[in-house]
Amino acid sequence: MSDNTTPSRPAALGAEGRKTAADKKTAPNESTTPTEGTTPAEGTAPAEGTTPDRSAPPDRSAAPDKSAPPGKSTAPGKKTASARPDRSTAPGKKTTPGTSTTPAKGTVPAKKTTSDKSTAAAKNAAAGRKTAPGDRPMTGRPTTPTRSTAPGKTTAPNKSATPGKTTAPNKSATPGKSTTPNKSATPGKKTVAAKSATPGKTTAAAKSTAPGQKTVPGTSATPGKKTAPGNKPMTGKTTAPGKPTAPTKKTAPTKKAAAGKKTAAGKGAEAPARRPRRGPRFSVARGWFPPLGTKGRIALILSLLTGLVSHGYHLFRYPLYLTDEGIYMQRAWSVVRETSLSPYTYDYDHAPLGWITLAGWAFPLPKQFEAFGNAINTGRFLMLLVHIASVYLLFEIARRLSGSVLAATVTSFLFNVSPLAVYFQRQVLLDNLMIFWLLLSLFMLLRREVTIRSVFGGGMALGIALITKENAIFFVPSFVYLLYRRVKGSASSRFTSTLWPFAAATPIGAYVTYALLKNELLPSGFDFDLNNPPADHVSLLYTLWWQLNRNQGTLFSHTGLLQTSWLVRDKFLLIAGVCAMVICLWIGLRDRKRNLGFLVAGTLALGYAFYLVRGSVVLDFYVTPLIPMLALNLGMVTDRLLKGTFANRFIRGAHSVTRVAVPSFAAFLLLASPASGYLVHTNTEGHTQIADQYQSKINLTGMQHAQIAWVRKHVPPNSRIIMDDDLWGELHDIRPFYPYAHSHWNASSDPDVRDKLFKKRWQNVDYIIMSNKMRRSMMLNNSDGRENWILQALRNSTRVWSVTEGNIRLEIYRVQ
Repeated sequence: MSDNTTPSRPAALGAEGRKTAADKKTAPNESTTPTEGTTPAEGTAPAEGTTPDRSAPPDRSAAPDKSAPPGKSTAPGKKTASARPDRSTAPGKKTTPGTSTTPAKGTVPAKKTTSDKSTAAAKNAAAGRKTAPGDRPMTGRPTTPTRSTAPGKTTAPNKSATPGKTTAPNKSATPGKSTTPNKSATPGKKTVAAKSATPGKTTAAAKSTAPGQKTVPGTSATPGKKTAPGNKPMTGKTTAPGKPTAPTKKTAPTKKAAAGKKTAAGKGAEAPARRPRRGPRFSVARGWFPPLGTKGRIALILSLLTGLVSHGYHLFRYPLYLTDEGIYMQRAWSVVRETSLSPYTYDYDHAPLGWITLAGWAFPLPKQFEAFGNAINTGRFLMLLVHIASVYLLFEIARRLSGSVLAATVTSFLFNVSPLAVYFQRQVLLDNLMIFWLLLSLFMLLRREVTIRSVFGGGMALGIALITKENAIFFVPSFVYLLYRRVKGSASSRFTSTLWPFAAATPIGAYVTYALLKNELLPSGFDFDLNNPPADHVSLLYTLWWQLNRNQGTLFSHTGLLQTSWLVRDKFLLIAGVCAMVICLWIGLRDRKRNLGFLVAGTLALGYAFYLVRGSVVLDFYVTPLIPMLALNLGMVTDRLLKGTFANRFIRGAHSVTRVAVPSFAAFLLLASPASGYLVHTNTEGHTQIADQYQSKINLTGMQHAQIAWVRKHVPPNSRIIMDDDLWGELHDIRPFYPYAHSHWNASSDPDVRDKLFKKRWQNVDYIIMSNKMRRSMMLNNSDGRENWILQALRNSTRVWSVTEGNIRLEIYRVQ
């Protein structure tokens, strides 16, 4: 393209004396009005009172006058473009100065384009091509003619231009509508060249500057350099199409290009190299979580497989069937078989959704409760599925709270292989179901966007956790704080902060409504005397008050569960996890804005640890919900410590290898050390062997199967039996049925069993089937003497069967 811009089309010459359009030199963005006696351009209809002369071809030899008019100066290195001839209108039209129309053959009226374009008219003229006025010619391509206005329509007059003024092109009128007059420029002003338009589109009018001032494009070019023609100079603002703009102030060059370098003022100029865009910083409050990536997916799959192996292997053999497993499965059996919440009087000792879930799991199976051998095995298989789902949720929660796949991997590893986790999470416990709903609620609050669906789903999941196991309430403060930080400052913060507690309260409200409809919400006479329980009916609020006032001493005594059960199974997770909890709280409190994830992880573990040490009654499996929280704190602290170590310049070169090698080596030592008990341990005889949970020779539940087999072979079905709850399902759901077999708890507390069947006399007992540590449980439950008659029957009985393995002993007694 030539450096000097030429007119897009020479004016047609009349019969008498031809005039070229270049006789008058105009600045860019100026439009010329055809003089009298000139002939319209080819392809246009003659104006009124004139006769077109089509015989004379356009004079393309006339060269434009390159001299600038007096009084006008051009910028150094810049050339001014010659003006284009105005368009003539069809017969019957009234034209207005400043508004030009170009008729096209058989075309529909279209939008107007600005006339301040730089064209390659010199090449087109030499090639014999015609360009339509106002259109942007493309080198080597024919241009599309613009559309004409419908005949008979009148466009609004434009403001008259004072001689010497440059007016911005007005927007063409749609047929039947009038256009708004454009503003005229003040004398002496120069307008900035507008952006060249694509044919058929409307471009924004350029801004005018104050008198005597010149606007500089957004990036000033070095003298002698030219910007690409047809590009829009950067003036700092973009005006809307067709709208007049106010006069701008004198603008200073924003950036100066170095000498000899190209400017990027136009699209055609070569753009400078850009720095790579950095992704958004990690932020829990704003939902800026790093993508999972290929490495993350591999780590997630390995974590799921590890959980499947560690919890699935030896599932039906280890550990021994426990009392609470039998209680929850007997109540699930009652939901399916009897459509009631319990085969005995339901006294609201636990919320019922946990065993309702077990009933919903067993009901569609082919053999229902015997689908996997017996009722407890069927429930344990569900626990395996729940654990796999919990591993996925915990992995994602750890990754989003820390922004690290390493932290998520360490967290999932400890959650999978901890002996505490393997021992308790295989069992059919309400705590395992509660953990799943808690993690799901937390996962919903950690979505990238806090939507109505995620808030409602998170609140509903928390409500389900609360009516699965009541101790989930100790996690609520951390959830509330996380929700507050996620919705703080958003437009829907008030709505979402109200919707979440409403969704959480919905399942709880259904549970309370059930008790209210049965007239079992309040005790009789509103009497909460713990020494005199209500006799006429049970009460939900009375049971809650009774549980709040239970106490059992401290965990830190030498006979407490901490010393006798928990530390024996996993010292590392408990001790290191508590230390990690303190570190997370310290990091989070120092900078709550940047380290929100550490603060949430620390408070989750702290809230439930307070529940365990508060001094109330604590059973050994109550530690189960604390396991994933301690693992989460350990994973996040491990990741932070390794990141701090990698900042050291001495090992920065080994960053990528060490980041994987260090945790892997620590995990190997943890598994291989007999002191940890993860993979191998030291037995009571002082020998090192594979841990019980992975040793195929150990078949603890086989002892209970042998006990049931002896009962079916030697005990009549109509015998009155006192036993533990772990055998209840097999004696009531598999033929021959034993309808008079009841647990020692129900035989001593349920009036229908105690007063009608046994009548509180030891002589009415035929057999006592003793489970492991059942004698100790009877002694603890006899604080008020309710089981004295059962203990007396045991003293007046003869042992007829027993089996012992390690510290496990099962027995059967016949009462004389």
